[in-house]
Amino acid sequence: MPDPTNSLLERLTKAPLVSDARRAKAQLADFLGRVREEPEAEALAGRLATGLPRDLLLALADHSPFLWQLVVNDPVRMARLAFTPPEEAHRAIIDSQTHLFREVRAGAMTRHDAVRVFRQNRNAHALLVALADIGGLWGTEQVTQALSDFADASVTGGVNLVLTEAADLGRIHLANPDSPGEGSGFTVLALGKHGAGELNYSSDIDLVIFFDPDTTALKDPSEAATIYTRIAQQLAKLLQERTADGYVHRVDYRLRPDPGSTPTAMSLSSAYVYYETVGQNWERAAFIKARPVAGDLVLGETFLTELRPFIWRKYFDFASIADVHAMKRQIHAVRGHDEIAVAGHDIKLGRGGIREIEFFVQTQQLVFGGRRPALRGRRTLDMLKALHDEGWITATARDELSDAYRFLRTIEHRLQMVADEQTQRLPADEDTLKRFARFCGYPTIKAFARALTDQAKIVQGHYALLFEEGPELASDAGSLVFTGTGDDPETLATLQRLGFREPERVAETVRGWHFGRRPAIQSARAREVLTELTPALLLALGGTAEPDGALAALDSAFGRMPAAVELLTILQSHDRLRLRFADLLGTAPRLANTVAQSPHVLDVLIDPAFNTPLVDETAIEEQVRQIIGHPESYEDFLDRARDAARQMRFITGARLLSDIISPAQAGEAYAAVATAIVRASFERVREEFEPEHGIVPGASIAILGLGRLGTKELTAGSDLDLVVIYDFDEERRDSTGPRPLDVVVYFTRLTQRLVAALTVPTRRGLLYEVDLRLRPQGGKGPVASQFKGFVAYQTTEADLWEHMALTRARVLAGDDGFGAKVQAAVRRIVGDRREAAKVFAEVRSMRDLIAQEKGDDDPWDLKLVRGGLTDLDFIAQALVLAHGAAHPDLIGHASEETFAEASRVGLIDGEEARSLVEAHRLFHAIFQWQRLTIEGRFDPSSVSPAILKRLAAIAGLPNPKVLLHHLKETQSQVAGLYDRILKVAEGRESTGRRT
Repeated sequence: MPDPTNSLLERLTKAPLVSDARRAKAQLADFLGRVREEPEAEALAGRLATGLPRDLLLALADHSPFLWQLVVNDPVRMARLAFTPPEEAHRAIIDSQTHLFREVRAGAMTRHDAVRVFRQNRNAHALLVALADIGGLWGTEQVTQALSDFADASVTGGVNLVLTEAADLGRIHLANPDSPGEGSGFTVLALGKHGAGELNYSSDIDLVIFFDPDTTALKDPSEAATIYTRIAQQLAKLLQERTADGYVHRVDYRLRPDPGSTPTAMSLSSAYVYYETVGQNWERAAFIKARPVAGDLVLGETFLTELRPFIWRKYFDFASIADVHAMKRQIHAVRGHDEIAVAGHDIKLGRGGIREIEFFVQTQQLVFGGRRPALRGRRTLDMLKALHDEGWITATARDELSDAYRFLRTIEHRLQMVADEQTQRLPADEDTLKRFARFCGYPTIKAFARALTDQAKIVQGHYALLFEEGPELASDAGSLVFTGTGDDPETLATLQRLGFREPERVAETVRGWHFGRRPAIQSARAREVLTELTPALLLALGGTAEPDGALAALDSAFGRMPAAVELLTILQSHDRLRLRFADLLGTAPRLANTVAQSPHVLDVLIDPAFNTPLVDETAIEEQVRQIIGHPESYEDFLDRARDAARQMRFITGARLLSDIISPAQAGEAYAAVATAIVRASFERVREEFEPEHGIVPGASIAILGLGRLGTKELTAGSDLDLVVIYDFDEERRDSTGPRPLDVVVYFTRLTQRLVAALTVPTRRGLLYEVDLRLRPQGGKGPVASQFKGFVAYQTTEADLWEHMALTRARVLAGDDGFGAKVQAAVRRIVGDRREAAKVFAEVRSMRDLIAQEKGDDDPWDLKLVRGGLTDLDFIAQALVLAHGAAHPDLIGHASEETFAEASRVGLIDGEEARSLVEAHRLFHAIFQWQRLTIEGRFDPSSVSPAILKRLAAIAGLPNPKVLLHHLKETQSQVAGLYDRILKVAEGRESTGRRT
């Protein structure tokens, strides 16, 4: 005998309450009499005479005809289960069920015997699970997993048997007779609770079966559908046909594509076409739980991998909410489950039932799982935890729904244990309900009803927050009527109360939308959504700093969009997105334009991760690559790269707008996005280029980023300043591919391909503008520079402005070892000894030339204005070039760090450094916001007052007028420092150190 101290009977912790004790005791006495007559079971009699074992058996006799029959029909089986640890008994039954086919194949058992043992195993397992559940040994998760494990074993064992029989008949060839499913081209997927490992006590099992018609297991591929359909039918018969020993499982094949007109087994190719073309949201929800359980498991996993884009949408899919909620409404309408009741209540489909918890989880999985892989799990309780961990639900929702789920599943199992029926409906008769309440451990109907209704109301409350109430789109502000051709006075008054200064113009604009004046909203569906959305949209726009400007921006966006229904549907589904989008329209038209081009970038605004200030280059690159994914074609890569850049730049801008990151952090994030795009693009270009032209043996390449990309101060509208450098073995000048190229031509074309990848417009728009003019000899030089020539040019020919550019250079991509070599060479060039006075003179001359060509008197042009960012950067670069030889720690920093280091080594005093750093920080912050909000020249007379107010707030000033005064003062101060620091005068040592 196994360890008795760990046996089922020794571990019992509870037993149900008995209703008819007299009858139950009589039945138990009869059973114990039979037990004493069975030598293999007589030890059981003493253990069942007292204590919890006795109470448990009395409850089974009183409440469950099904379980009591299993007990009395086979005392030896009962004894075996009673004196064995339940986990051990479970494993033994699973092993037997899985491998019965081997006994049949070996001739040790007939097929008739196997059919019988299949059912006997089911009976033993049903009794085992009930005893472990009712007796308090196993919780909900263990019970549902054990039931699912047995279903897996039954389907696997059944498939193995029928495949072996098909092979014996010569219909298929088995690659591995000991594991018939391997390579069979026949795969069985479990869906629903079975697929999730959450099977209930007397549930059907939902199976779908697919086959590969090109499998080598078939002698004649043309017979695939016939053979595999027959195997599927034989499997169902084996499992669900009732005999004297009962049945194994009821099998439901109706979740396959179009079950009314398709065979039981369906080819993979037909399945792919179906799901890609007409697959519905309820089918996506079903496949969340899909799991290969039998047959060719590798084929099943491959199928699910290929189906992933159908199940998990790339963008947050708010349409799923409406579809799933519509399913729930249909259930209520058809089944009449509108109230939380007790007598006759359906604990699965009724209000506050199991299905509402499942819908709560599955709908959020469908909406958010495409972007958040952690939400793609199968099990309900696991996903409640994941939804909380990912920030979508509160800890209260997680805990309360988890407790309710366990409670309701336990009640469901008790209902099904009574007579082995697939039911979730509580008894309607009062006496029967009272008995059932005691089976569940409650002394009265009242106590049971209170527990049930408390849990159901909790479920209903959480469900209602997400689904029961549609988006509240009606406005409480007053009348908003835009029919006819004239203005409704009450509507104009309402618009004025909402904050619009020109209500007549607003009314005319909205009427124009309804009249179809914007092509983007001419479709019937777009106008239908817009009609419902308009009040809430106007309310959101009215809450912005500049409602009229925000509305004008939206109207302008409609004018540029090919279709607006996607954007309108998103705004209709989520009130927080409406408010955020309205804010964008009022204060950041540039970001609003991005939304108009790609509405689903709004998804990021409700992602909990949005509130995390992410600027780390590695983490951002990981996100960029995740969005790009693994496109098969080069054209698809170009599109996805543009999607990734647009989305990540939008996130950065929106975080800046929401004060989640600072302007300096925004510069780092924009630069990290650009760096990731350059790296990914270079890798893909190389991947496309090398099969055609091969490689140049011994050659290496590095891509330098200069300017704001180099110093990680990029803005929303920055170009990318790049320089490409390569090196090679002089003895090997030709590439190795089918179409070999000379090394110079090779790297010239590779660079041109990279630039094209970054700049060419596709259907997804533009990516970046790229400037290569900072390479040796500018626009006249080759697009890629050989390393030796680059160093020689920079050492002997380059002008000072070219060395100034190198002070901001860093390696972005290419071959790691060579990149370090190039970075070291750049550092040496920048750190060459120079005469300080000469450096300062040339810098000043260059600055004067820029002023003559581009002007320097617009205080809002923070880059070019005298005393602005250009002057600050020129001071920093001049200090590095003049003093880098004596003070190497000056090299390799952005301007603010350079000022601090220059002060530390005594090149400028502390007060000068502080003034320069504060000025740079102010100008860079305003400059970032200018680039974020609008494209092109910043003209204060034409931008929204809300934008000017925001810029003043960024500077910590009360209004734009004070901001302008402060900018001018600071620019004047910087101009004075510029003249003083870079002044060519006597009194400086040869090193340039100030005296």
